[in-house]
Amino acid sequence: MHETPKNSVSFKVYGRYALFTDPVTRVGGEKCSYHLPTYEAIKGVLKSIYWKPTFIWVVDRVRVMKPLRTQTKGVKPLKFYERGNELSIHTFLRDVEYQVQAHFEWNEHRPELAQDRVDGKHHSIALRSIDKGGRQDVFLGVRDCQAYVEPCAFGEGTGEYDQIDELGFGIMFHSFGYPDEVGGDVLCSHFWRAAMKRGIVDFPRPDQCEVAREVRKMTPKQFGVDDNLRNAEQEAALP
Repeated sequence: MHETPKNSVSFKVYGRYALFTDPVTRVGGEKCSYHLPTYEAIKGVLKSIYWKPTFIWVVDRVRVMKPLRTQTKGVKPLKFYERGNELSIHTFLRDVEYQVQAHFEWNEHRPELAQDRVDGKHHSIALRSIDKGGRQDVFLGVRDCQAYVEPCAFGEGTGEYDQIDELGFGIMFHSFGYPDEVGGDVLCSHFWRAAMKRGIVDFPRPDQCEVAREVRKMTPKQFGVDDNLRNAEQEAALP
């Protein structure tokens, strides 16, 4: 049985479109979505709901509620090196809805923020932020795909793939390993063999992924307690 941490949160996120970009398709300027959300994309949703450098969001599992449908659209992104636009073809997922279960853990690579490790405070703020639909704009994969968040109990309702034993999706991008979360001075990318069992995707932790690759050198950002953090009483008073 899946063990639920005490500071766990669950919610549903849905939208008209999603684009979880397969990096293989980006070489020529086109974008094509994976059929499943990536760990990093769901972590981005959680950060839009509520985040502080004191802790790290860990995505436990995602439940796919609606059929996997794709739609191809022509878009005109800006050119990087000259004025004007260019034509690209992007393949989106259409009409998506997911249930998410996640929890947070203290960021041990931020010892300067240890005084802000108040478990009940952050959990309560996260739950209130879910009720409000998030603190920042929520999107699924790319900024073009606006999404919406509502509280829910993970597992409630009927999902489209509840009766399908298992679907495999091969090697997929999982997440980035940022220096301020995993230590060191290197940005890494993680990959895993994705599978969905009865509509549920159980994500491994980033350090449990089968493949990791160094992207580039990177140093962690520094935070000052006085400049970047409100005290616990101020945070607890926020709606």
